[in-house]
This record gives sequence, C-alpha cells and structure tokens, in this order.
Amino acid sequence: MTDRRSLSERIVSHLTAVGETIACAESLTAGLVSATIADTAGASLVLRGAIVAYAADVKVALLGVPPSVVAEAGTVDPRVARAMAEGARLRLGATWGVSTTGVAGPGPAEGKPAGTVHLAVAGPRGTVTRELRLKGTRDDVRRGAAAAALELALDVMTYPAA
Repeated sequence: MTDRRSLSERIVSHLTAVGETIACAESLTAGLVSATIADTAGASLVLRGAIVAYAADVKVALLGVPPSVVAEAGTVDPRVARAMAEGARLRLGATWGVSTTGVAGPGPAEGKPAGTVHLAVAGPRGTVTRELRLKGTRDDVRRGAAAAALELALDVMTYPAA
C-alpha cells in the first residue's frame, strides 16, 4: 500500500487540476482520512469538510444512513459505507465523498471480527465499495483503513470515464 501522504498529495493535485472537491465521512478512522488530506499543501482548495460519525444515530442523522440498514446489519456493512460516502458528498456539497466504517479492535464488534473494514467512494459516476480484512493492532487497522480509503478514492477519481 502506498504512503498516505503521497496518496493525499496526488488526490489534492488531481482535484485541483480538474476543479473538483472531496468530503469525508469517517467512523473507525475518526478523522484520519480528512486529517491526512488537510496536512497536504493546497487542501483548502479541494477539501469541503468531514463528518466523524462514530455512533449509529449520528450516521443516520447527519449522513442519511437508512435506519433499516443499521437495524438489520449494524454499522459495519457495505451499505452503510455507501450511504456515508453519498451523504458526505451531498451534505457537504462535494464532487466526491469517501467513507470508512468497520471494527478497529482489539476485539469484535457487532459480531464482526476486528479488522473488518468497509470503504466507499461516491462521485459523479456512482459509488464504489470495498471490503478489507486488516490485521494488526487497533492503530494498524485504523491507519491501514485510512490509507486504503485514500488509495480507493484516487483510483476511482482518476479512472477514465466510460
């Protein structure tokens, strides 16, 4: 996996060049994705904002995650990641929304093992989700999820339109 900082620099450079913006919705990463972007020179031109939504009711109220999905599957689910990314994009007025949700550990949550992560990137061409099974400490999982979210965002943003 590529270094978070270099991914962020590439994202900021790309978004600046094409006149687009990004917003983040973060659960298990608790702001690591948006902080990494904000650490990059020029981020103020492209980063619209972020919502750290750790609690289920915050995901529902601020990001528009359907309560029925949370009731059925919990918050560690690809549908939740999708709704979070789409909610961040819509509510923060960005071209792109990126989200993270999952279980950082050390133990399981919602019946899912530590290291279970769901990411999503929402944009003009739709929404892409990705599931990860990360190993390591709580910090390893959170940092790995943030790097993977940035990598997915860059891939989706720069993939040629069909």
